[in-house]
Amino acid sequence: MEPFLRGCRAALKRGPPAVHVVLGNEACDLDSMVSAIAFAYFLSKTGLDRKAATVPVLNIPRSEFPLRSECTFLLQENRLSEDLLVFRDEIDLRGLHGDGRLTLTLVDHNVLPRGDAALEEVVTEVIDHRPLERPSTPACVVTAEPVGSCATLVTERIVQRAPDVLDRQLAYILRSTIVLDCINMAPEAGKVTPKDSQYVAALESRFGDLPPRAAAFDSLQKAKFDVRGLTIEQMLRKDLKVLSGGDLHLAMSAVYVRLEDLLARPRLKEGFEEFCRGGGYNVLVVMTISFSQKSEPFRQLAVYSAHRDLRDAVRRMLEESEAPSLQLTPMDSPCPQIGAYRQGNGLASRKKVLPVVKDFLKAREAWRPAPEDVCRAWAERQAGGAEEEEACRDEERDLPPTPMNSLVEGCPLDAGLPRLTPEAVMEKFGKMAAEGPSSDPA
Repeated sequence: MEPFLRGCRAALKRGPPAVHVVLGNEACDLDSMVSAIAFAYFLSKTGLDRKAATVPVLNIPRSEFPLRSECTFLLQENRLSEDLLVFRDEIDLRGLHGDGRLTLTLVDHNVLPRGDAALEEVVTEVIDHRPLERPSTPACVVTAEPVGSCATLVTERIVQRAPDVLDRQLAYILRSTIVLDCINMAPEAGKVTPKDSQYVAALESRFGDLPPRAAAFDSLQKAKFDVRGLTIEQMLRKDLKVLSGGDLHLAMSAVYVRLEDLLARPRLKEGFEEFCRGGGYNVLVVMTISFSQKSEPFRQLAVYSAHRDLRDAVRRMLEESEAPSLQLTPMDSPCPQIGAYRQGNGLASRKKVLPVVKDFLKAREAWRPAPEDVCRAWAERQAGGAEEEEACRDEERDLPPTPMNSLVEGCPLDAGLPRLTPEAVMEKFGKMAAEGPSSDPA
């Protein structure tokens, strides 16, 4: 594995005629990293195009990698230096695309974010374990199956197509990833599927000296949950998904502490505010995760926004979710800008909640308020009193006297101010509403 990774960096320095990038998702968790490395290694051994350099790319800046503590831990266990890896800020994907030298394979996600939409035309393959969002096209081969780990699907491809590619190191990182993603293969955690179990067993049968599952899981889980010394912003960036739709730019972070401990942190609201301002997010959803002694997940949710209307809309969406039902119970919160919940359905992971959030954002993007709703919302925002409601009525007002201009004969305003039509009022209110939601000062 080390010669392959070292060769990837060397090939990029030489400027190859073509580059086939295997790109993980923007969270860059262990599954994303290992799936990208393992599948790129497989392609390098089996690919027909020997002119193209096959390169796994971790979809974060290098500076953020120390926050992925389970990733750094697994590399150290396998004596692989992170200096061998290629990060998103170290390769110019748009430049390669513009030169006609780029081919993309996506692992652990199946559509590119808006900022990378121009690269979609060079995506030739997708391997993912989450709901499929991309349209089917002849130019792209898609493998999508709701297993516990994307690494399971990568292992399946290797075992079926080129089993000789497997060595102990590759088997170690693949099996470790599946075991972590599937919560030590515990059925009660609701993550493992028969295919996950099948390919973990296949790896173990070929390499009988792999460490016991429980030991592998415990060490990785401990590394993943280690947030000692991290700031609030670093905890939120450690496992982050970003979604947009309409007037919402939403961050959804998985944080590996109990919500009570997070809420007790000093200056929490200020930390949330700085994180959102730095990333341009107007809503933050935090899912905290901890585990019982039986490996059963315990999840809690927090919703933060400085904008009351956006915060309330996201809270309603989560409270009313039916597939899955989150079974939310409100908790005490240190400030009005943060809504906190216990999540009764511990099996509803972030991966299962994300499609609900995406559907909500799509609906919000398609929605356009009626003029009377804009007028009413604007009036309520100003103070909520009768005086503001009066501004929305179509009554004529007495106009002030027209000022005289002694330098000209008559005055352009002799006929009075232009008549305030209902259409003009509605247009003005629409422009005011389009400037963005009001901040909640409370």
